[in-house]
Amino acid sequence: MKVLVIGSGGREHAIVWKLAQSARVTQLFCAPGNAGIEALATCVPLAVEDLAGLQHFVTSEKIDLTVVGPEAPLALGIVDAFRKAKLKIFGPTRPAAQVESSKAFSKDLMGRYHIPTPAAHSFDALQPALNYLDRHALPVVVKADGLAQGKGVVVATTYEEARQTVVSMLEQGTFGQAGRRVLIEEFLDGEEATVMAFTDGKTIVPMVAAQDHKRVGDGDQGANTGGMGAYAPAPIVTPELVQMVMKDVFHPAVEGLSRMGSPYQGVLYAGLMIVRGKPYVLEFNARFGDPETQVVLPLLQTDLLDVIEAVVEHRLDQLAVKWHARSAVCVVLTSKGYPGPYESGTTIQALNASTPETLVFHAGTKHQDGKIVTAGGRVLGITGIGPDLAMARQRAYDTVSKIRFDGCHFRTDIAYRALTTHPMQ
Repeated sequence: MKVLVIGSGGREHAIVWKLAQSARVTQLFCAPGNAGIEALATCVPLAVEDLAGLQHFVTSEKIDLTVVGPEAPLALGIVDAFRKAKLKIFGPTRPAAQVESSKAFSKDLMGRYHIPTPAAHSFDALQPALNYLDRHALPVVVKADGLAQGKGVVVATTYEEARQTVVSMLEQGTFGQAGRRVLIEEFLDGEEATVMAFTDGKTIVPMVAAQDHKRVGDGDQGANTGGMGAYAPAPIVTPELVQMVMKDVFHPAVEGLSRMGSPYQGVLYAGLMIVRGKPYVLEFNARFGDPETQVVLPLLQTDLLDVIEAVVEHRLDQLAVKWHARSAVCVVLTSKGYPGPYESGTTIQALNASTPETLVFHAGTKHQDGKIVTAGGRVLGITGIGPDLAMARQRAYDTVSKIRFDGCHFRTDIAYRALTTHPMQ
């Protein structure tokens, strides 16, 4: 089978890596890919937003299956276009993908189908938003309504910070089109976790729960990023909590989207806040998370191609999805300045430092003058695998200590919360 993966980040490297293990995959392509993906797949110089170019490539190369990694092509309607052309593709349609591309849509869905979530109001005009802020308790969460690559969320602890954030989004256009509408949301104090699930629109299969680290600095300090690391499984997500998430979150969301005329197929990501044992949805994403994918897919025992085909062909209920009883920790290495303006073009040294229990997933990398150099904010994701979180973490950081490039930044405390709160892990 000939398979195309769309995307160029660490998530897509992990997807390509997992698909490459399938005996049924005969040829693997990635558009546009990166320097690490090139070792496993043929990279195609097509942008993820070039829907016409991607469709032409799939048709001309007789690609059997396309797997969409990032959110942008989903929001643009790539699945709708491919299905219309009778091309097999993994991911939700544009209307269904609004669970991520529009936070206002997502909040409406959750309100309509009684999915627990923090209270919020949306605004597209400055003064009403500021008036609402003046009456809101602190801290308060301000979110760009559209796609902002994980950076459009500010937890404001002062009214001045909250007002400046709203002004920067609505008036100064900090996030462009994504920030033309903002959500002002209740702040919940708890512990965050990620549960992703495969669904064909009826059957829902949860994945191993993970925990992401959004802040750029140790101790969850500094600006929000696309993700500085992750680990799985997340001890806070007990089997009982998974049942609660399935009952209160995934089933009403998937069934609700079907009732609204937008049946959902693909991966549904629920970003949760656990407050006193109860899950609240902070956000839905319409695809695999990044960097959560880099710790979840290494724990997947079942052939990923089998799972994806079962989703696309509406027969997920016929497949038993199995997981390894192991742990994984991913540490993200970023360029100097990230998540703000960052440097690029720096040579990466010791990329062959990986071991059988350590995976080096490329994100922002490319070939230049015979070397692999930095080409993005998040550069690499180093995933350690072990019988428990402590060993997986040690293996990840042992490899991190060997890889170097000028300006390299990473957090030194990935998985600290799990190992502090649940030391037996």
